[in-house]
Amino acid sequence: MGIAEWRQQLQSKELSARELTDHHLARITALDPTVHAFLEVTAERARADADRIDAGLAAGEPLPPLAGVPLAIKDNLCTKGIRTTCSSRMLENFVPPYESTVTERLWQAGAVLLGKTNLDEFAMGSSTETSAFGPSRNPWDPERVPGGSSGGSAAAVAAGEAMAALGSDTGGSIRQPASFCGVVGLKPTYGRVSRWGLVAFASSLDQVGPFSTSVADAAALLQVIAGADPRDGTCLDVPVPDYTAALQQPVAGLRVGLIKECFEQDGLAPEVAAAVMAAADQLQALGCELVDVSCPRFNDGIATYYVIAPSEASANLARYDGVKYGYRSEQAGSLAEMTARSRTEGFGEEVQRRILIGTYALSAGYMDAYYKKAQQVRTLIRRDFDRAFEGVDVLLSPTAPTTAFRFGAHADDPLAMYLADLLTIPANMAGLPAISLPCGFDSAGLPIGLQLITGVLEEPRLLQVAHHYEQAARVMDSRPEAALVA
Repeated sequence: MGIAEWRQQLQSKELSARELTDHHLARITALDPTVHAFLEVTAERARADADRIDAGLAAGEPLPPLAGVPLAIKDNLCTKGIRTTCSSRMLENFVPPYESTVTERLWQAGAVLLGKTNLDEFAMGSSTETSAFGPSRNPWDPERVPGGSSGGSAAAVAAGEAMAALGSDTGGSIRQPASFCGVVGLKPTYGRVSRWGLVAFASSLDQVGPFSTSVADAAALLQVIAGADPRDGTCLDVPVPDYTAALQQPVAGLRVGLIKECFEQDGLAPEVAAAVMAAADQLQALGCELVDVSCPRFNDGIATYYVIAPSEASANLARYDGVKYGYRSEQAGSLAEMTARSRTEGFGEEVQRRILIGTYALSAGYMDAYYKKAQQVRTLIRRDFDRAFEGVDVLLSPTAPTTAFRFGAHADDPLAMYLADLLTIPANMAGLPAISLPCGFDSAGLPIGLQLITGVLEEPRLLQVAHHYEQAARVMDSRPEAALVA
């Protein structure tokens, strides 16, 4: 059931907000011991949220746009009075005294908070395996990862534990887990959605976006969370269009560009390539024109990212020193030793690795050679996209080179793990909106994701094309049997 259908049932009183909330809480109770999508379930708060919606309806009050919609929130978004840990020992007991802009907008729109979801520590990872509180599991196959870093949010939606969820995307952390878990994941244009209250990883790349089971639901969530925010200096002060209305615009005549570099990857699984090309053929059948395009520096995105993102992480995470807030080691004799021990004990291995990479790249004598050079390449990547969009309306590629891999598959090879985001990173480097949606299944019954990318602030077109493909392909109507998937 999508948000629009739920709204009709709520208005007709076929189903109450409390009943829908209790249904999702029961799913969490039954499935989350296996999936481990949630770090904290706010059952009492959820029921109170739902009861307020039911009481307002009974009193004849107008229903807000997300009335009674049960949501899960990635645990790097601040929620007032509710722990926000970033899946790190460093913030294990941090309870924010304020609400992030995006979650505040959700509660004002009538949404129900089910709880906070698991992630790779400080959003640094592609599998949720770096969480200090244990990994989440893929509902399609619990022996496989759900992707990352927003793996908990994707798994919660895929398992039917939440109607929708929020995640954050720095290099693919919404789209890649959406692909692995067979749900819709949207990364908006950089600045389209406020980052105020999002615990920073890489400030020039981070963006908040929704997970859902349909493109229409993603559009409804974006409608609520998008828009200017004076508390975030990077948030764009431009009007928010009607994303839901855009879904019905025809796609016939639009030009869809197939990014040549994405289909020439050595690690691209043949079944993934075949499913994505079949999706392109479906768009062609809907009246779109397929065009081969080249983004010559597309493959440079991953090397560029792993200079810029760790550099910004090094600066952002410098505040966690054991003095101001966060974890503090008690086994130290001096301030310097306390700081060193606090950071060593509070941060996991992957976070420490990225801090060290970033600190090195920003150090005297190396900044020009690494960070400055990476920013120059970033500009060239953006120019490649600009040239591509001169001839096409939307770009198409696989979301990830493979389907979900098994736990531990890349445990001893960080570079192999980083390559899981090879196809998603360039959109972050250019600040472009992108979406992942299911386009098929591999021979093991695991979902495959299709990625669509449009120009800056062209979310209406992105959602329009994705919605028409989704409605025509009906991928989930033919999904294989899976034990935990709703």
